[in-house]
Amino acid sequence: MNTPHVVVVMGVAGTGKTTIGPLLATRFDVPYAEADDFHPESNIVKMSAGTPLTDEDRLPWLDAIGDWAHGRSGLGGVVSCSALKRSYRDRLRAAAPGVVFVHLTGDRALIEDRMSHREGHFMPTALLDSQFATLQPLGEDEFGVAVDVSGSPEEIAEQAVTALSALAEPAP
Repeated sequence: MNTPHVVVVMGVAGTGKTTIGPLLATRFDVPYAEADDFHPESNIVKMSAGTPLTDEDRLPWLDAIGDWAHGRSGLGGVVSCSALKRSYRDRLRAAAPGVVFVHLTGDRALIEDRMSHREGHFMPTALLDSQFATLQPLGEDEFGVAVDVSGSPEEIAEQAVTALSALAEPAP
């Protein structure tokens, strides 16, 4: 990648999107936006109660993230967003063509352990199964990279930067 892109740091809850996103933003010297800040209050209430969101619940959230990404087109930026389904990523790409995805992947047990130790977050570990059930990994035709989360945050960010720098621009 040699042009400023908006990088969407994606993956199931607990993979470290909120930790890795700011590290990448610092490395690329661009702004970072936290996906949780784009949720309407009704979504936070549902998730806090252990109720998975529906596709309908996610649409205003995805649109708000897409609007932010569109506003950063050509300037660059990093935003976290679970982007679990291809259709969600398609919606983000429609709003901001050229977004690139960093899919944080990892062992379910490791992710659950990390989730159980974080404080002050509304997403309970009980929703992890629904996240994995919903997850559609990046397709070969999607502009992005997958990065394993078993290392330290700094190692994960470095792997992401290396993988992104080797990523060829998609054909227009």
